[in-house]
Amino acid sequence: MTLANQTVVTEFILLGFSSLLQLQLLIFLVLLVMYIISLMGNILIIFITIVDPALSSPMYFFLRNLSFLDICFTTVVVPKLLANLLSKNKSISFSGCKVQMFFFFFFGTVECFLLAAMAYDRYVAIHNPLRYTLVMNRRMCTQIILASWISGIPVGTMQTSWLFSFPFCGPSEVHHFFCDGPPVLELVCADTYLFEMYSLTATIIIILSPFVLILASYTCIIYTVMKMKSAEGRHKAFSTCSSHLIVVTLMYGTGSLTYIRPKSSYSPDTKRFLSLSYTVITPMLNPLIYSLRNNEVKGTLRRILDRKISFW
Repeated sequence: MTLANQTVVTEFILLGFSSLLQLQLLIFLVLLVMYIISLMGNILIIFITIVDPALSSPMYFFLRNLSFLDICFTTVVVPKLLANLLSKNKSISFSGCKVQMFFFFFFGTVECFLLAAMAYDRYVAIHNPLRYTLVMNRRMCTQIILASWISGIPVGTMQTSWLFSFPFCGPSEVHHFFCDGPPVLELVCADTYLFEMYSLTATIIIILSPFVLILASYTCIIYTVMKMKSAEGRHKAFSTCSSHLIVVTLMYGTGSLTYIRPKSSYSPDTKRFLSLSYTVITPMLNPLIYSLRNNEVKGTLRRILDRKISFW
């Protein structure tokens, strides 16, 4: 394909929910409330796990990182989405789109591996509780967290730099509310077969590799728990894993439906609402899931509130 006499794209138009014109204000209000709840909930989790010495175990160290990650993940997407819902100008610059895509892939990859690390942490705690603090020491936890964060750099860099190396000749309308890979790829005016094969392979590896680690961890956890003679012990062991299992199901369920399926089955409307699940809804629910199902977190929050009430 020759690029002569064709307009080179310098910005993109994020169509988002333009088809639901009469519901724009309602969608804005709902998403704004959800974003605020997400920020407040995750900040609260970070604060609680820092100030209370009782919440200094590796599990809460990983939870604190997950909350920080969720804040970053939603902030990459939601503020621009909220601005577009109120504005007639729904454009995003070429470089702005590139940056947004990089951080989306970066944070998404980190979250997948962080959830796998949290599953391994639960396995060690249940399988060998007496050696838990020895195995999951500060150095080990720090190395796991660094590996999780570093894993997002090559994925985000390769995916973004390769995609934006292609020519964009118009149209410039992205059928999504943020610069995700598949809808931006549709605007490329060149042969993208090799990139699509790489992208599908990378996505499967990124999603399935941590999922296999999670599955292996929980297989070992179930085997260990079933050997416990005490029903109370089994219940306590399963209860420490339930919150993480819910988060994994939410994250991997919607992510798999969105990215691991044939291209012909993509529906822009369906993909937009599925994307809302892992960019807005899941980060909002994570602190609620971990706080409402965790007695230690609820106890710490209750003590903080009691001190505040007594002070006033």
